[in-house]
Formats: sequence, structure tokens, C-alpha cells
Amino acid sequence: MQNLVEKKIKSALPIYIAAGAFVVAAVILPIYKLWAIVVAAALAFGAYVVADKKIKPRIVMVEAPATIYATGEADLDKTLSKAEADLKTIAALNVQIADEQLSNNISRMEKAGRNILNEVSKNPKKARSISKFAAYYLPTSIKILTSYVELSKSGAAGDNAKSLMSDVKANSDTIATAFEKQLDALFADKVLDVSSDITVLDSMIRGDGLTNAEMTAEKPDTKPNLTL
Repeated sequence: MQNLVEKKIKSALPIYIAAGAFVVAAVILPIYKLWAIVVAAALAFGAYVVADKKIKPRIVMVEAPATIYATGEADLDKTLSKAEADLKTIAALNVQIADEQLSNNISRMEKAGRNILNEVSKNPKKARSISKFAAYYLPTSIKILTSYVELSKSGAAGDNAKSLMSDVKANSDTIATAFEKQLDALFADKVLDVSSDITVLDSMIRGDGLTNAEMTAEKPDTKPNLTL
């Protein structure tokens, strides 16, 4: 699906209500006097404030603004921006696809892809590991999905068209999984570091006798001896 965000559009009605309140006050009061002008203005302002609170803004969904990448490396920023544009193209193609299974797999691609860009933008040293993803995986996915959309809209019912569309649907899970594994690979070092920390911490806890089993074994028997 497209990357959409909510946008609130304030109603113009409070302005018209305020203007109407000023006009009514001007008719009733001697508007040619300074104090009357002040009162009319105050009434108009009050009407605006009340109306603005009562009338809720209209909420519409709009496309999220493009992320501005500033990693300090011009080539990487260009790569990330191009990759983001490709992901938006994939999202736009997804909107045109009715097949639920294929659409769900494309959504997986989008999610993994955006997380990949987010991680690399925060850790530019990982840029090299996504070079093939950005230069080949994304553009080729667009090419494949574009062909699917064009065939589905054309109404082509020949064996070749059916075979191609079937292949795209069948392999969409494989492509989505590849995107997700690319994302996992970016965290391989972090997972290894945390796993090592867990192992060391576990060894220290056991060495200090602080596990539940060891503490239970060392706990003295507090039951009274009733044997006569």
C-alpha cells in the first residue's frame, strides 16, 4: 500500500462566523464610536475561538513527504533517495493489484524495504551490503510488477499471459522473503554482539551462584525438627 499520512485541514467556517458576528454587532452598536468597534471586534474574536473549537478539522490522507537523507555521503544519499522512489512506485503498483496474496507479499516488500533504508541512513557503514538490493532487486521488482499490472488490465487471457501472471504470484513470496532476509542481514553484527553479551552475563550469574536453582539449593531448611 502507499505510504500515506493524515493531514488535518481546518474549516473556513470559523472565519465566516467571526465576520458575521462583527457585522451583527456593527448593526446593533454605534460602530462609528471607538468603544463599539472594540466590542464588535471582541465579539467577533470570541465567536471565532468558540467556532474553531467546536468545528473539527477535516482529515484527509495524503502521500507522506519524501525523506531527506543527510548521511554526509552524497552518493549514499542519492542511492537512498532513488531506492525510496522505487518503493513508492512499488506501493503505487500494489494499489492496482486485486490479488490478495500478491498484494500482501508486496506489502511485505515495502515494509522490509523502508526498514532497510531507515537502518542504512542511521548506519552509513552498512551501505555496501545493500548495493545489489538498491541497484537490482528494487528496479527488477518494479519491472516484474509493472508487467503483471499491464497484463491484468489488458484482459489478456492467453496461455502466455496466464503463465506469466501465475509465475509472478508464485514467486512474490520468495521476493518478499529476500527483502526481509536483506533486512535481517543488516542486524547480524548486532545480534552477534547481544548474543555474546547474554552468554557472558549468564556465565557470570552462574559463577556467582545467583540462578534460581542454585539459590534454592543453598537455602537452609527452616522447618522445625519435630522428632522426639
